[in-house]
Amino acid sequence: MNTSLITTEQREDGITILTLNRPAKRNALNADLMEACSEAFESIAQDQTQRVIILRGEGPVFCAGLDLEEAFLPENADRTARLVARVLRAVYQVPQVTIAAVQGAAIAGGAGLMSACDVVVAAHDARIGYPEVRRGLVAALVMSLLHRQVRERDARELLLLGELISSERARQIGLVNRIVPTEHLMEEAMSLARTALHGGPQSIAQTKKVLDELWPSSFNLELDETLLHHLSARNSSEAREGVAAFLEKRSPRWQPGSKD
Repeated sequence: MNTSLITTEQREDGITILTLNRPAKRNALNADLMEACSEAFESIAQDQTQRVIILRGEGPVFCAGLDLEEAFLPENADRTARLVARVLRAVYQVPQVTIAAVQGAAIAGGAGLMSACDVVVAAHDARIGYPEVRRGLVAALVMSLLHRQVRERDARELLLLGELISSERARQIGLVNRIVPTEHLMEEAMSLARTALHGGPQSIAQTKKVLDELWPSSFNLELDETLLHHLSARNSSEAREGVAAFLEKRSPRWQPGSKD
């Protein structure tokens, strides 16, 4: 594990704080960070002494999403796509209670990482969104989480318009549980974590499993299916233009009706 990219702190008995540690890049998800985060969650999943995981980001931003500059190098496309699926799976399936403490922004894959957690507490000035279509991409992998948490009408607004929304709006539609001033973010996350400790660890793990199984299809199956859509969009000419425009800080020059 690249310990420099994800830090682990056991602050109290049974509570682990995992911190995304790439603040200079707004904790954008490059391959090394996704691998480190996946390994951290997969390791804690086997540790019965740990009951709650708080996921946070170092610096002013929780997570700005996939590191597009790295991800769209031809040699990285397949690996990084599969790492997105791996990290979402690792966070979602861990038997412990997971709490996302969101400051600044949770965007695209960062919003997916947030949504993979059981409970979300956000700073009052945080912004959340799925701007993939503005990059010529499809938010397929994170959609497997989003559709479980919001109404279809709200999902369509988030995904098709690609706008960032306030934490209050996110709470109204079901993406966020609690909103607090930024300076009280970790205090609230720790309070929720201590509350979760009152539950039996096995009953919590079983409850999470039942919640997943009650859906018409399992999260694992949906993630495998959406990975194909994610890869298809990644390899399109529209994605190449959209990502190039984003990296060059210009408006994309879309070509209506173009086919790949």
